[in-house]
Amino acid sequence: MDEVDCVVVGAGVVGLAVARALALDGRDVLVLEAAGSIGTGTSSRNSEVIHAGIYYPQGSLKARLCVQGRAMLYTYCAERGVAHRRCGKLIVATSPQQIEALQAIQRKAHANGVDDLQWLTREQAQALEPAIECCAALLSPSTGIVDSHALMLALQGDLEHAGGLIAFHSPLERASVRGGVIQLQTRDGTQISTRSLVNAAGLQAPDLARAFDGLDATHVPQAHYAKGSYFTLNGHAPFGRLIYPVPEAAGLGVHLTLDMGGQAKFGPDVQWVTSPDDLVVDAARGDAFYAEVRRYWPGLREGSLTAGYAGMRPKVHGPDEPAADFIIQGPATHGIAGLVNLFGIESPGLTSALALGAHVSGLMREC
Repeated sequence: MDEVDCVVVGAGVVGLAVARALALDGRDVLVLEAAGSIGTGTSSRNSEVIHAGIYYPQGSLKARLCVQGRAMLYTYCAERGVAHRRCGKLIVATSPQQIEALQAIQRKAHANGVDDLQWLTREQAQALEPAIECCAALLSPSTGIVDSHALMLALQGDLEHAGGLIAFHSPLERASVRGGVIQLQTRDGTQISTRSLVNAAGLQAPDLARAFDGLDATHVPQAHYAKGSYFTLNGHAPFGRLIYPVPEAAGLGVHLTLDMGGQAKFGPDVQWVTSPDDLVVDAARGDAFYAEVRRYWPGLREGSLTAGYAGMRPKVHGPDEPAADFIIQGPATHGIAGLVNLFGIESPGLTSALALGAHVSGLMREC
């Protein structure tokens, strides 16, 4: 049986950031990844936005780790040469009835330590983005975009430079978490003994935790899946910033984002589904995108949207329940030394990745 100091399950952006932090902390780290390469799940199917930390409840892990992670991410990308741009975004109220909601967003952001939001009148917003239509807007200068794959490659490089390893095509099948030593078995029959285990399996994290012999099932939340489809714009977008409507209940609305090449895409929408593998974009859903986008960009031409890709939010709350915070469970919660489970790491998980890594590394020092 192989013996490893620390095992991280999942080589998405969060798993890589956690493994990197542990390796830099002097731990002997092995990452188990079911796929054949890094970042093939949620990490490769998102908006690639660096969030400022605006929308989340004061005192929540999402708020704290997003604000902390955003600062860490900008510094890291600059140091490592990872492509990114602090382009800013406008959050727009498209009717007078949304003004109050926009003011509430500004108050929430200030409570989270985001102090650079600027209130704009319709005329001020149009001076920045002439194609926009709104009643008022908030300018977030700290919002940006990042090449998420380049970021993950940099994290992988740091991990391996610090002595860590990634085992691809190695899905974890089961674990026994009794007696101070955690026994693991991968699908091909490989057995591993470890003192520390981090479940950063994203969409599969709750189901994986249920296969941990010795972990009380009451500590494992029910997984829910909110699919988000994206549609790309044919041609050039007349915007230099991201454009977000006032948020919806389960997401941030059908927003306009830009990639590092300037390509515009719209989404994600929200579609609750039963399988995390339901990633086919229904082209017919694009019909609703036109009406949503034209609320803030009336100039969107008919027929200019093409079905792009879909991502899946790893929710730990259902469609009729309040939005849940990140769940980071260490020994203080479940009583098992050396085990940390990460559940519901949806947006702003990409922005928060480095802060999540530091947080989990700190928990592991206490184990």
